[in-house]
Amino acid sequence: MRVTLRRRLMEVAQPVHIVVCPNCSLTRRGAAFFFASLCTLTFVIAGLLSLRGMWPILPFAVLEMILLAWALHASLARRYQAQIITLTDGHVSVESRDRAHCRRIVFPRHWARVKLRRPASRLHPSRLTIESHGRQCELGSFLTDEERCGLALRLHRLIGRINESPSLAVGPKQGRSGFRFG
Repeated sequence: MRVTLRRRLMEVAQPVHIVVCPNCSLTRRGAAFFFASLCTLTFVIAGLLSLRGMWPILPFAVLEMILLAWALHASLARRYQAQIITLTDGHVSVESRDRAHCRRIVFPRHWARVKLRRPASRLHPSRLTIESHGRQCELGSFLTDEERCGLALRLHRLIGRINESPSLAVGPKQGRSGFRFG
């Protein structure tokens, strides 16, 4: 009786959560130090050259620092992006978050399919989507192609093909560690 109950408890599948987020190792303090040191160096050199009569360099240096500030701001804002993929026996839900918005799309797991589309050109990245009933959701747009391919394989094993729903139950020798990139 005890063994049967234990086996039944193991067969009950708990939701699988996969969290996908970009690796943003740059901190605000690090970005501020980098920006301040680069501004100091750039304006010292531009100031010395403008004193020697090459004054047109100064507006371009200011423009360059404004562009660098914008790029650092965009890089720091990217750290708040995350996608949480939750798989249950009946549904696949994708919750996309950034600093201001949170969007959730739910697909029936039985009809969902994972597609990894090749890029139109070598310079473009591939696209990973989950599709069902005419709706689609792109996953991991901030990942590299290798990471996106690994995520596609993992999702394909968990979701299966159309009309196929593999079991999410974990046996005693399998682990339930989260998907990690790196």
